[in-house]
Amino acid sequence: MRPYLALFRARFRALLQYRAAALAGFGTQLFFGIIRTMILGAFYASSTGGARPMTLAEAISYVWLGQAFFYLLPYSANPDPDVRDLIRTGQVVYELARPLDLHSLWLSRALAARVAPTMMRALPMFLVAIPFFGMTLPPSWPAGLAALVAIAMAALLTAAFATVITATLMWTTSGEGIARILPSLVMIGSGMVVPLPLFPDWAQPLLTALPFRGMADDPFRIYLGLLPPGAVLAVLARQGAWTLALVLLGRGLVARGQRRLVLQGG
Repeated sequence: MRPYLALFRARFRALLQYRAAALAGFGTQLFFGIIRTMILGAFYASSTGGARPMTLAEAISYVWLGQAFFYLLPYSANPDPDVRDLIRTGQVVYELARPLDLHSLWLSRALAARVAPTMMRALPMFLVAIPFFGMTLPPSWPAGLAALVAIAMAALLTAAFATVITATLMWTTSGEGIARILPSLVMIGSGMVVPLPLFPDWAQPLLTALPFRGMADDPFRIYLGLLPPGAVLAVLARQGAWTLALVLLGRGLVARGQRRLVLQGG
């Protein structure tokens, strides 16, 4: 594990240098958060009758959680651009020559690419959204701690999913098709576009069966106290099961791809 932890730390420190990008990203997410909360306010004001799965205050907090942790997800369905360039130029041969597991190498990079930007943007978003834009704190300390654990598991889950997508570069090289199709599915299925509790009942079984719910919706609902304490372990177990399944799938793809990879330019 030591080489992969070293790679994670190196990639993490490198990404922390992009402070101007973090500031710009924070401003963008703040702007879209305000727009989305205004849309939700209008939706709740115009809807009448029927039981609502979440209050307006809960929906607003859900949106701000999505803005704070947006960078856990935005490129989770895109191939790693650095790996794509390595495969295009043939320089991936240097990674193949290292005495390291290629999948674990890419997984470490994917995890760092999610954790570092999120850490730079999440805290400022909390500091602004809680006092000024209606975001609430967790109802209890246990709920907050459970949400932190679920968010950490979500980072692992999205990194495992991203590594599967990166592994497809061994067949597609450019990865443009996946980069156009999957991000929208991930963003909708995770609840980053519309909170999943607001989806119709017929869609809930499908949303639960997919891995995307564990990337955002489940941690957010734990934070808001919308899930009972007894459901927390089930959420963590589902996140862990999907992470393991995606890691095994990614390792299988990488192993198969290494046997047939033709280096571009090499």
